[in-house]
Amino acid sequence: MKKRLTIVLSCALIFLLMSISATSQQKLIVAQDGSGNYKTVQEAINSLSDSSAVTRSIYIKKGIYKEKIFIKKNNLVLEGEDRTTTVITAAIARDEWRCDHIDDWGVATMNVGANDITLKNLTVTNSYGFDFLQDRVVACAADTVNKKKTITKGSHQMALRTMGCTRLKAINCYFRAYAGDTVSPWEVENGLWYFKDCVMEGGVDFYCPRGWAFAENCEFIANTGSAAIWHDGSRHQDSKTVLLNCRFKGYDGFLLGRYHRDAQFYLINCLFADNMKDAPIYRVVTTNNMQWGERIYYYNCHRKAGDYAWFNNNISKELVEKINAQWVFGDRWKL
Repeated sequence: MKKRLTIVLSCALIFLLMSISATSQQKLIVAQDGSGNYKTVQEAINSLSDSSAVTRSIYIKKGIYKEKIFIKKNNLVLEGEDRTTTVITAAIARDEWRCDHIDDWGVATMNVGANDITLKNLTVTNSYGFDFLQDRVVACAADTVNKKKTITKGSHQMALRTMGCTRLKAINCYFRAYAGDTVSPWEVENGLWYFKDCVMEGGVDFYCPRGWAFAENCEFIANTGSAAIWHDGSRHQDSKTVLLNCRFKGYDGFLLGRYHRDAQFYLINCLFADNMKDAPIYRVVTTNNMQWGERIYYYNCHRKAGDYAWFNNNISKELVEKINAQWVFGDRWKL
């Protein structure tokens, strides 16, 4: 009897493990031609439960998906077939959006309000500035004086915006907008962000993480604006943004970066275009209380036409040898 019970329990355990394995490997397919499980990315996301002990995966076949994405499902991978030809695009001006909405949920092409999210091989575009023809005057309930607002080409245009999200990875993705705040992972209390082999393009502060961020082998393209990169590390002294082996280019005289609150920048082995302005990352003077002073660090950064003195090495080789993603995130996130 005991032997039979042992066999039954063993079989049940094997079946359970096989079911878990199958679930963990299950992949939904999105294809516009109907050859997959769903025709739109949002339909595939909506089909999932809110949470899962295993990672769920959505594979997106080549195509231009004209949709705004909302992610409220934890533990999810969105993987495109090819970065160049798997495009998710929408046109949203933040100034117009906020006229009728109390917050930013929905302001971006990809809106993320869940944890443990991975994006791979995707182009995510906010095309508002690229599509722009002329200024528009729109009704604006949020305007307490005139009840209207002029929307310009330079209105903030987010491709990625997080709200209530942490532990987000983007690998081999292209985030595109004409104007500012293209990539906005905003969780200053516990935000953990990892970018690898990505391209980010936009206007002022177009890469603007809050919390802890690590970007390696990424390219940054400045279309306009008074800074390319930005950071908010004002909640924790240990918060930082690290850019390793990254490249910067843009319009003639583009500026590298700025900050409004306590921030901590590390730029290591970075290459700057010759037309970058001779102007260091700077503090925008505000009434914000700055607790920890200026913390901007460079190591082995260069410009082909000659280095500017302000990005000379100011940290040691011994420290640089320790700097990687795990050094940034510590015990908060094991990649």
